[in-house]
Amino acid sequence: MKQLKFEHQFASDIKQGEKTATFRVNDDKDIKPGDIVELVDKVSHDYPSTWEIPGELEITEVSQVSIGNLNKEHMLRAESFDDVDQMVQTFRRFYGEHVSNETLVNVLNFTYRPFEVPKKFLEQVTTDDQIPQKVQLFADGGSRGNPGPSALGFVVLDEDNNLLHQDNKYLGLTTNNQAEYHAVLAGMEWCLSKNVREIKIFLDSMLVVNQMNGKFKVKNRDLWTLYESAKDLSKKFRKATVTHVPREMNKLADKEVNKALDAIKGADIVQ
Repeated sequence: MKQLKFEHQFASDIKQGEKTATFRVNDDKDIKPGDIVELVDKVSHDYPSTWEIPGELEITEVSQVSIGNLNKEHMLRAESFDDVDQMVQTFRRFYGEHVSNETLVNVLNFTYRPFEVPKKFLEQVTTDDQIPQKVQLFADGGSRGNPGPSALGFVVLDEDNNLLHQDNKYLGLTTNNQAEYHAVLAGMEWCLSKNVREIKIFLDSMLVVNQMNGKFKVKNRDLWTLYESAKDLSKKFRKATVTHVPREMNKLADKEVNKALDAIKGADIVQ
């Protein structure tokens, strides 16, 4: 999942609802309206072990404005600067000496959603050279309403069952089966980004497993595109298998689903 990191005071202002936007120059995360990104609170700037992820930000609007044209409203909603000159000098430290009054900044407007329990930032950190070429992917998706508010969750383990990565994402309104496919896609995309060559995928959805293995036809139009995308991604691995597991063996991925859904008010999860 994409992340935005903030100094502790600004993160606190976001959590208290006092700040609802941020500025970014040369935004390489390609953040768009509708994206969900994690808020990283740099509790003690020089000590990442203290950083935490208290919640997530739903991006509601993205606009581009030159620094010289930023107005008081922008400043009230986002980072506070005494004047444009101070902003230019601050941004030069982060982005380089080319920053000037004419430099375009992305203004990201967002809504903050807290997690029930904050995550530790370092739990999310795994360097690429620590990712083996053979992994296990446990994926799950769930919908509260079917269709209703939905989320995906996945965990990646090595062959000795050591946790390499865990992630989740709120999807909006989908069905259970759509959420299951989104979980598989998100997990495979992460593994491909880390140059994984062989993957064993485990799901507790008998429908998705049998469709992926060619035993069931995909009759639902809403699933067809997701199924095709999942099949195409699976072919990018040297070897990929999809196996059904009982729900009790998929608790880690299920936990990730509920982390995302617990931030959304609604009924009990329906799977």
